[in-house]
Amino acid sequence: MKERIYLFDTTLRDGQQTPGIDFSVEDKIAIAAMLDEFGLDYVEGGYPGANPTDTAFFSEKRTSQASFVAFGMTKRAGVSVSNDPGIAGLLQAKSDAICFVAKSWDYHVAVALGCTNEENLECIAESVEAAVGAGKEAIVDCEHFFDGFKANPAYALACAKTAYESGARWVVLCDTNGGTQPPEVRAIVEAVIASGVPGHCLGIHAHNDTGQAVANSLAAVEAGVRQIQGTLNGIGERCGNANLVTLIPTLALKSAYNTRFETAIDEERLLNLTRLSHAFDELLNRSPDHQMPYVGASAFATKAGIHASALIKDPRTYEHVPPETVGNFRKVMVSDQGGKANFINALKRRGIAVAKDDPKLDLLISIVKERESIGYAYEGADASFELLARRTLGTIPEFFTIEGFRVMIERRFDSLGRVKIVSEAVVKITIDGQTLMSVADAEGPVNALDLALRKDFGKYQHEIDDLVLADFKVRILNGGTEAITRVLIESTDSDGVRWWTVGVSENIIDASFQALMDSVIYKLMKNRQLAGKIAAE
Repeated sequence: MKERIYLFDTTLRDGQQTPGIDFSVEDKIAIAAMLDEFGLDYVEGGYPGANPTDTAFFSEKRTSQASFVAFGMTKRAGVSVSNDPGIAGLLQAKSDAICFVAKSWDYHVAVALGCTNEENLECIAESVEAAVGAGKEAIVDCEHFFDGFKANPAYALACAKTAYESGARWVVLCDTNGGTQPPEVRAIVEAVIASGVPGHCLGIHAHNDTGQAVANSLAAVEAGVRQIQGTLNGIGERCGNANLVTLIPTLALKSAYNTRFETAIDEERLLNLTRLSHAFDELLNRSPDHQMPYVGASAFATKAGIHASALIKDPRTYEHVPPETVGNFRKVMVSDQGGKANFINALKRRGIAVAKDDPKLDLLISIVKERESIGYAYEGADASFELLARRTLGTIPEFFTIEGFRVMIERRFDSLGRVKIVSEAVVKITIDGQTLMSVADAEGPVNALDLALRKDFGKYQHEIDDLVLADFKVRILNGGTEAITRVLIESTDSDGVRWWTVGVSENIIDASFQALMDSVIYKLMKNRQLAGKIAAE
């Protein structure tokens, strides 16, 4: 019979310590719903009483399936449980469980808490007993446990055993500084179990400061822990926390684990993993990590011709798991390294049929290779590749023509004598024989050009109202003032799909306009179901 691994998400608490991330109450409600729907066992929501956002968030229970967890400190030394306002806030929060953070390194007990080792043990015990007495599940995060164990094994073990013997359902061993190595994790977890705390009551909380949070979590599982704490996409302070988006499919799909363990995430739920990861990044208003294991846009992508040829014959040649098991997809990219196999497969996946001996295919390959020699990068701009392929192999609708554009940049002083840079763009566009001219200004020239291009699109205006320029990247390809510039634009719309377009020119404005044009045309093609799946994924 398989043993159960419990998944504990701390995105809304530990993940909120990520630089640049500050969740509102509405953000937390939305994310909690996503986590709950996905099927995680525990959702830690934050620290009620520590700030108005978390206090408001815990005014109601925010999950229907997952255990809703409030986080806070153990009671203060010298104060009774009943007189500690922090404990009162935790007991009053609308949560199913309370996760107490407890010092387990004697150095921290003396320096941070300023109390004796014995007093700290009393604080742990009384806090756990209070939570259990209030009908809540008690969890204790033993902060700095691994460093504490290496400094004073007896005391670190005493903290863990006190939590367990006082009634804690889970005693979580935390690698708070993130420097412990997998062999150390395994050995120390085994020592904890040998001391009398059973593995089915132990958890692991790993930070990623040496890039091994996932490895340390798996090492802890091998040693006997049965709860894993982590965050969506590995966010967290400093270098982040253990990435649940990587851990979950590893546990579910790798025989080293799935033959012995099971989690709440079954095959059906696992299909939503990529969507969950990308939806979370979308909520954070950031681009997904293309090279993230399992869910990244490049996770099942190949570029070299020999690899692509083998993939087409049997995907197992270069894929460790089928991409569809995690809701991702196979992607054979086109580039100057690709042979006919790359192109045929890439076109087929976009619904474009072409014979191997079709001279237009040879023409397309030569165009791609020539363009990439001057700076285009189609492996990172799927939408631009599809438009190029359709133009070369057949036709695409002529939605509009651009008669010309002009961009002006003015540096002037405002009434207070401060320097002000103003950009103005004019775009002249013809749709169905009608010429339209749009003018827009903005702080930057590309922004002004984008606004002017999409300001008046005649009969197509309603179709592009939800088009959003999500990311804009510029790369200088050679030196000097005559440098060639490549612009890569990431676009998205209200359907939640995203696509990438590219432009290359000696002029950064012209390169940007090429990418903007492709983005708009692709959007109009997509609306008519004339665009393939891969670019808009």
